[in-house]
Amino acid sequence: MHKAYQSILPCNSRILKERWDRKYYDEHRQKVKEAQPMVDTKAPRTYVHLHLKLKKLQLEEERLATIERDNRILLEKMSQIMRTKGRVDHRNNYVHRSLNREKRQRELLRVTKENQEILKRILAREPEYNHLQWDKEWEENEAFMDNISRYPRDWWDQEQKEKEMRKEETKKKRQEEDKGRKSRTPRERRRTKSREEQNESDEEERKDEVDEVAAAQEKQEEETDGGKDTKGQEKVKETEDEQDKKKEEEKKEEEKAEEEKEEEKKEVEPETA
Repeated sequence: MHKAYQSILPCNSRILKERWDRKYYDEHRQKVKEAQPMVDTKAPRTYVHLHLKLKKLQLEEERLATIERDNRILLEKMSQIMRTKGRVDHRNNYVHRSLNREKRQRELLRVTKENQEILKRILAREPEYNHLQWDKEWEENEAFMDNISRYPRDWWDQEQKEKEMRKEETKKKRQEEDKGRKSRTPRERRRTKSREEQNESDEEERKDEVDEVAAAQEKQEEETDGGKDTKGQEKVKETEDEQDKKKEEEKKEEEKAEEEKEEEKKEVEPETA
């Protein structure tokens, strides 16, 4: 029984079922073998006229035939010249003559004459605009603009030049100070440091006094009474006088400091020498 055909579906006769299944399977295999593809994967069809261009060959043959014919004719002519020493008339005594030459010359003269007349009229014409008057008006406008403007002309360039000059002066001063510091003794360096500290403290005190004076002026301006105004004016005058005196004293102190520096330099120079 184990070698008998085992059908998938239920049946009455296994022998008949086996024959039928085998027949169906053979038919299926035959259909698979005979099945045609849905996509054509064959090589494209080749055309002879694309590979073998007969027209091109014909034109090439005709071109070569004409070249060969021309060469043959030229060779015959050259051989004839060599045999008979040449009978070619290469002289040409023909003079080119134009039937319309006189008319063209007259037309050219007429055009040149008209052009000269037009040029004379253009040169004789006086200009409608006076450029000298324009220059004069422009100079007047520049003067007006200088009077009205807040800053002078080229003020930015001038400021930049002044800044550059100041920078150069400061650099030179620093270089001189560095040279002087190197040549100074430690005692002189201490003196210069103490003087610089004193100058800084004096500047701070001056700033404080100026701030106090400005505050007093503001208070005096706030007062609206007549008597108070007179008193405030007197105080303002006094403060202005004090400021002038302080400025004079500052100038004197600066002059003294400069004289001392010059003396120190003079003392240092012989020591270094």
